[in-house]
Amino acid sequence: MAHIIVVTSGKGGVGKTTSSAAIATGLALKGHKTVVIDFDIGLRNLDLIMGCERRVVYDFVNVINGEANLNQALIKDKRCENLHILPASQTRDKDALTKEGVGKVLDDLADAGFEYIICDSPAGIETGAMMALYFADTAIVTTNPEVSSVRDSDRILGMLQSKSRRAEQNLEPIREYLLLTRYSPTRVKTGEMLSVGDVEEILAIKLLGVIPESQAVLKASNAGVPVILDKESDAGQAYEDTVSRLLGEELPLRFVTEEKKGFLKRIFGS
Repeated sequence: MAHIIVVTSGKGGVGKTTSSAAIATGLALKGHKTVVIDFDIGLRNLDLIMGCERRVVYDFVNVINGEANLNQALIKDKRCENLHILPASQTRDKDALTKEGVGKVLDDLADAGFEYIICDSPAGIETGAMMALYFADTAIVTTNPEVSSVRDSDRILGMLQSKSRRAEQNLEPIREYLLLTRYSPTRVKTGEMLSVGDVEEILAIKLLGVIPESQAVLKASNAGVPVILDKESDAGQAYEDTVSRLLGEELPLRFVTEEKKGFLKRIFGS
């Protein structure tokens, strides 16, 4: 049976698509057959970050409408044997997503042997976002360490607890995890950002990972490569730790304290 994970947030621009791509790739690299679906109908960014935008022929809405089958729409990742991408439509309206249509696609993906289905949600609570979270077994609530971002994430937690299929059917609640992105210990120290502890106290859900503010993320996105594949970068390593924790490993947090500069760095700068 497939495990459905939604990567969601209340606020836009917090790194959901980057995180969806990294987490899906990380799961696939660990041997799990994984598919990542772009629910952002009308915009479509996942295929760019995955580097497969030129290979899109059919999309998620085509499959829902019966204009293509899953085999025609799924794009197999060239770097990772176990990973597939189901892109969003750039030309349709978000209302093209229906519970019946989305549910059937998810069931068909499970029947096709996918172990993990990652739903890359649009921000907020519009149709695409609500469809992405409705069927979830696990939610990864992505937020920046800023008051407005954290407050909007708190609203999403309310939606997960009341508007999901699990809530409607009185099933075990969605497992909720916090993913803190664009974290800078230096800016926390100067009071420009909330600390990890501050965000945990406000949202009161289990912390899955902390992704440092890093130029590697922008560089990877521009290259169409999930940042988790950049093993030398701090962000890539942090996403790798995040995937390991998602699979049940206990790992200490990295990149959450300010790096102490050595003698030469203090004199000459980095």
